Amino acid sequence: MEDVLNCPACGNAMIERDFGRTQVNQCPDGHGVFLARADLGDLIDAENDWHRDGGAFHTAPMPRITEDMTAPPRTTPKAPAWIATLFT
Repeated sequence: MEDVLNCPACGNAMIERDFGRTQVNQCPDGHGVFLARADLGDLIDAENDWHRDGGAFHTAPMPRITEDMTAPPRTTPKAPAWIATLFT
């Protein structure tokens, strides 16, 4: 039986998520993401691979702003980086 990690901010049981070789523990109330120190390097490598392999082209372009606009045009929200998916 594995030990359940609790969020240090709220005490709730963390949700374990797998990201390839890395396991991340995430607070269900959004207080943070916790991982083993060694796994941080794997996440950095995955982020760099995402950018090198053209992942940055999947980010949303900035909308063109015109004088007559009252609100920005609607766009599909896209993650600014692969690692941002940890927080969604």
